[in-house]
Amino acid sequence: MTTVTLNLDTVELTDEQFYRLCQMNRDWQFERTAKGEIIIMSPVGGVSGNREADLIIDLGLWNRQTQLGRVFSSSTIFRLPNNGDRSPDAAWVSLERWSALTAEQQEKFPPICPDFVIELRSRTDPLRPLREKMQEYLNSGLRLGWLINPQDQQVEIYRPNRELEILQFPVSLSGEDVLPGFVFNLTI
Repeated sequence: MTTVTLNLDTVELTDEQFYRLCQMNRDWQFERTAKGEIIIMSPVGGVSGNREADLIIDLGLWNRQTQLGRVFSSSTIFRLPNNGDRSPDAAWVSLERWSALTAEQQEKFPPICPDFVIELRSRTDPLRPLREKMQEYLNSGLRLGWLINPQDQQVEIYRPNRELEILQFPVSLSGEDVLPGFVFNLTI
């Protein structure tokens, strides 16, 4: 399960062409970095898939109770303001920001950076590209992000205008003021 990055220096895809590429190849999961590199994501295995599902379930249940926004799965591509097209493992956008998008923008790849993202490192994921991806989110307006790294039993917490915080063996994570009252109990 290896992720492949295609560097298409001589080919620049417009947003519409990238959207069509994704639509015509639905069995493949693509992302595009802010540099224009096309990434073909590999599927995850059972352990990572189960962890990802737990994250989305807990985030979705919290959101269903609070009605503060919209929750998205790893199949959603967000068109970031810095031109990257990224798909976090789990994401949340405030209702106010989501409602400001047109119906067409909501239907395609939403041109918005989520307020909150979770990236879950799979066994085969190198750490550096995930950290670069988290930085892309921050550069695009992310308010809170978690990079969960079960291999090193760490969680990296990303916030704007603050130093990266790395927690060892955390029992739980707080949604802070971005997701008020949300606590994710973590078993790494």
